[in-house]
Amino acid sequence: MANIKELRGRINSVGNIAKITKAMEMVASMKLRKIQNRALAIRPYAEELRGFLGHLAESVSEGEELALFEKRPIKTTGIFLVTSDRGLCGAYNTNVLAQVHALEEELKQSDPNRKLKFYVYGKKGYTYLGRRGYDVRHYYADPTLESLDFTAARIVGKDLVDDFLAGEVDDVRIAFTSFTSVARFTPSLDAFLPVSDDLVSDAIAARDSQERKGNYDYLLEPDPESLLELIVKRYLETIVFDAMLESLASEMASRRMAMKGATDAATRMGKELRMVYNRARQESITKELLDIVGGANAVS
Repeated sequence: MANIKELRGRINSVGNIAKITKAMEMVASMKLRKIQNRALAIRPYAEELRGFLGHLAESVSEGEELALFEKRPIKTTGIFLVTSDRGLCGAYNTNVLAQVHALEEELKQSDPNRKLKFYVYGKKGYTYLGRRGYDVRHYYADPTLESLDFTAARIVGKDLVDDFLAGEVDDVRIAFTSFTSVARFTPSLDAFLPVSDDLVSDAIAARDSQERKGNYDYLLEPDPESLLELIVKRYLETIVFDAMLESLASEMASRRMAMKGATDAATRMGKELRMVYNRARQESITKELLDIVGGANAVS
């Protein structure tokens, strides 16, 4: 059994750790509240933009299809990966990287010659991929995720679109963590480019539903082709921004849960150490009393 001085030091250390993790939990909770509001606020805008883009895509004739809708043989897949800059967030980074590895294993079976290029936001993901020799085409370090704004999403979206149009990648996917609630967030790997045909089918269904309700199509000027070229890039930038916001909200929720678990564990450990300390102290006092009584009996 450890001596009393050592136990006292361990109790103080565990107590200090519990204070730190509790403070980090509170900070993560406050940041989560702000980021959650931003992540939820952009969803209606993204859905409305998606519906409008689908309506425009339906209005464009097949012979005038944009390059961003073009499907071609896939030799290189680009992956935009969103991870955290810091640790202490549980299995947040591990889970989203597991999605990437699952895709990699799937491609090895179906298309062994497929190459992967990564576009990374978050120091943890960049470090992980760099150490394992993956092809990281772009690493975005500024601004940090916690200082995220739409300008950052616009830069990422432009890089992805430019590389797709230049033939550097033949399709693009986004690996991020989808935020549902403070207790539920799931890693996702969504298609990004080429723009999905589902937009058109969803727009047709939405239009038919509106016509049944008496709402008619709106007038497009100057023409659907010109508008589509302008809107599609803004739509892709919005998708990137939404993925980054949801990942950041998921990171804060995961860190909050991890710090709460660490605080609870430290609290339990502190109680157990205090029980051991009290038992050791009682044994020490009992031993000293027995020594005193034994000495008194010897003198008498």
